[in-house]
Amino acid sequence: MTEPIESFAQLGLPDNLLSALAAVGYETPSPIQAACIPHLLAGRDLLGEAQTGTGKTAAFALPALAMLDIADTRPQVLVLTPTRELAIQVAEAFGKYAHHLKNFHVLPVYGGQSMVVQLRQLSRGAQVIVGTPGRVMDHLERGSLKLDALKMLILDEADEMLRMGFIDDVEWILDHTPATRQTALFSATMPNVIRDVARRHLREPEEIKIRSSTSTVAKIRQRYWLVRGVDKLDALTRILDAEETFDAAITFVRTKIATEELADKLAARGYAAAALNGDMTQGLRERVIEQLKNGALDIVVATDVAARGIDVPRVSHVINYDIPYDTEAYVHRIGRTGRAGREGSAILFVAPRETRMLKTIERATRQPIEPIALPSREEVSTLRVNQFKQLVLDTLSGQDLGFFMDVVNSLTEENELQAHEIAAALAYLAQRERPLQVEESGRGWDVATTATSAGGRPPREEHFTTGAPRERTERPNRDEILARRRSFADGALARYRIEVGRNQGASPKEIVGAIANEGGIDGRFIGQIHLFNDFSTVELPANLPDDLLGVLKRTRVKQCALNIRPLTDEEALATPERPRAPRGDHAPRGDHAPRREDSPRREHTPRRDDSFGDRRPPRPAGGEGKPAWGNKPAGGYEKPAGSYGKPGAPKPWSGAPRRDDRGPSRSGPDRSGSAPFSAGKPKKRRED
Repeated sequence: MTEPIESFAQLGLPDNLLSALAAVGYETPSPIQAACIPHLLAGRDLLGEAQTGTGKTAAFALPALAMLDIADTRPQVLVLTPTRELAIQVAEAFGKYAHHLKNFHVLPVYGGQSMVVQLRQLSRGAQVIVGTPGRVMDHLERGSLKLDALKMLILDEADEMLRMGFIDDVEWILDHTPATRQTALFSATMPNVIRDVARRHLREPEEIKIRSSTSTVAKIRQRYWLVRGVDKLDALTRILDAEETFDAAITFVRTKIATEELADKLAARGYAAAALNGDMTQGLRERVIEQLKNGALDIVVATDVAARGIDVPRVSHVINYDIPYDTEAYVHRIGRTGRAGREGSAILFVAPRETRMLKTIERATRQPIEPIALPSREEVSTLRVNQFKQLVLDTLSGQDLGFFMDVVNSLTEENELQAHEIAAALAYLAQRERPLQVEESGRGWDVATTATSAGGRPPREEHFTTGAPRERTERPNRDEILARRRSFADGALARYRIEVGRNQGASPKEIVGAIANEGGIDGRFIGQIHLFNDFSTVELPANLPDDLLGVLKRTRVKQCALNIRPLTDEEALATPERPRAPRGDHAPRGDHAPRREDSPRREHTPRRDDSFGDRRPPRPAGGEGKPAWGNKPAGGYEKPAGSYGKPGAPKPWSGAPRRDDRGPSRSGPDRSGSAPFSAGKPKKRRED
């Protein structure tokens, strides 16, 4: 019986790597590391099956670094990952472990990054290349990446590459690498397709399987809330406010559009939130992850693919705002927390029709998922007040407040105010972004309950208290709802001008975010926004106080101060309610000459009016060749010959069906970004 491995020194790693591990605080290897490192150091091929977050990166990175010839700058190790984010994370891990290796270079290559930059870096040389399959194929086809000196090839998260449709690309890359290479394949699950790849490309591999009982799922507290009666956004904010261990969260939704919408709503409620999806540029995605790491962001709303590979220690919670489609996606989601032995919390929002999926997830993870009680508004308000009190006490004990004492004293003397009055005003100003008193959500029941024996419904006596039929509350009509939303205190909305527009690259979303965050104005009180070339108009409450206007004047969007001010009556008349989109140098639409300002306006003739009885008014002049009123001629309107050749004219439909079901070209792999469906193969979805 072999004795358990308690330190990395027992694995046979060189001293320079052991020093780097000690510097980052790694003491005891995880099960996957203890099982894999000796085999990889011995030069054997390896097939490793372990859940995400168990330390697979160190399991292959450390032996790969141990066998490098640092004097040789040619690529000696190639790591394939399914996403850009994971490629960056793995490259950073290599750099961290190789801290004491002089002249070591690791290069991540992925789509979305400048090809010129990658070509320049490849020409300089790098011993380790970490990349996504698509971009690695590009470089191999160009000849900019040469693998003549390749010693080790690692496939990380192979099951995810299969799910995203990259397996054909992976096999193409494997066929273009030296046969003498050492190969390691890691996967959270081991479907038959992955085993077939291993059988074809690995030589008598050692199989390592870490059972799910030792996976990160066991260290993650899993709970669910049954979606019924309370708005999901309201429930999300209440739960996050009530969680004592909350530091940062990744909230998962199903669509890219949903990431933007939910992030904007959270930002409007005072949370430091941002979206993360595949439509964002790589630079922006990297910035979001960096802000999550350094504490500038507390909540990231992401899709499954975009969040793949994120390893941020401060992520304490994973919120499944939309339930995943399968159990594998759920395991990968919650693996963003509880990483490498840390504890985490996962909360799943479950609609009544999704309870079967909840049971399926419980069976797959072999862990109970317990119901969570939704905190009431009163409980959340109490928690916020207590946190605010503690923040004040910490500030009193840890900050030099002499200058601010003088300011308060001058206020009391000049205005005959009491200290507690000033303190109350300051408390009000400090809590504007996140009010201490939680407002009514206006949606359904306000019950702090979840799944019970009644399936999460409110107690029956709340519905029926007598034998009489239940009285149905009348639902307000749409106009009443809009009027209520567009009210602010006791005033209506007014139009304001801000000095930023299309030419500055502004968007309505950015304007709403700036006004909501900096001005503390709830998104319900921000009306229509119209963009013009050099300015914009926005509907805001007409009774905005001067101090708030001062704050908004200094607020910046696209590096431009808003300089907000109310529109004058003359400007309101001159500024259209809905601006026409810019048309460049094209002529205005329509064939009519512009109306002279001194010509009388033609009186509008109604299409139908009771005063005409059964008669209809004649069609206005200018419609020669068309019927006076009513249906078009049986043969349709005659179109002038040759009109289809004019710019902008509609093209006739040929009647040929659109062929969306064609297979890939025989000339080579499909590089269009999404491969058409073919039987027996997963649909390809490119993220790189």
